[in-house]
Amino acid sequence: MKPTIAFVGVGRMGANMARRLKDQGYTVTAVYDVQAPSAVELAGELSCTAATTLAEVTAAADAIITVVTDDAAMRNIFTNATDNLLVNAKGKTFLNCATVTPSLHVEIEALAAKAGAASLEACMASSITQAREGTLYLMCAGKESVFENVKPVLTSLSASLRYIGAAGTAAQVKALVNMVMNINTAGLAEGLGLGHALGLDLTMLREVFSQTGAASRVLVTDGEDMQNRDHTCFFSAAHAAKDSGIALSLAQEAKLTLPLATATKAQYDEMVKRGLGQLDKSGVAELTFRGRS
Repeated sequence: MKPTIAFVGVGRMGANMARRLKDQGYTVTAVYDVQAPSAVELAGELSCTAATTLAEVTAAADAIITVVTDDAAMRNIFTNATDNLLVNAKGKTFLNCATVTPSLHVEIEALAAKAGAASLEACMASSITQAREGTLYLMCAGKESVFENVKPVLTSLSASLRYIGAAGTAAQVKALVNMVMNINTAGLAEGLGLGHALGLDLTMLREVFSQTGAASRVLVTDGEDMQNRDHTCFFSAAHAAKDSGIALSLAQEAKLTLPLATATKAQYDEMVKRGLGQLDKSGVAELTFRGRS
């Protein structure tokens, strides 16, 4: 039998993952979000419970998928003294998809084990559309036996599924993925911004980039948006700043200096400072194009 599923965090990624699993024949029993109206709306759509407590979420399902914003939110849902997911959690499995510091995933795994539960990090390197289509790129870490137990659920959500290793290692890889992506995005914004200042045709310039060493995945996803100032959010500048910070913390622990990552984080921090943090990461072009900032 397929395990029953509940979700904590039903923003655009979490909600689309829930929709996808229901389409794949899974029973989604409960959803929870700190923005209660989002949970209520999705619960109505999926015909499930809009849980009002975290303990209620755990009680409602075999596997609980968490998609929260940052370290503070992640720690809170597992350790809050008043209400948390580990209440009566024996036999439950937590699949944690948030991009948080690797050490926190290690901490959560230990806390879950103490409660008689299992925990697995399932880091996503994908977009909202891919969450809905079940084509996520998932990098997983934790006990391999847990990974094998929940593999059917993860397969239903993903087109590419990779087991990395012990708890924390997938989060390390995800931090590096986002660090390089953010550097590429900031670099592309500077290239197009300079091209614009020189009076070059940006459509032509993007085409040349695509056929040369300037090509990148970011060019495909963000280049036209930078040119047209369409920064509809798929991955926010605020998240880019946070994730770049996670990578820089890892670099500090490893005693490495990363000047490009440092400069990139400064750009995204500047966006947040200017109130642009909820724009897509492509919005970094607003800082580099003449006449925009």
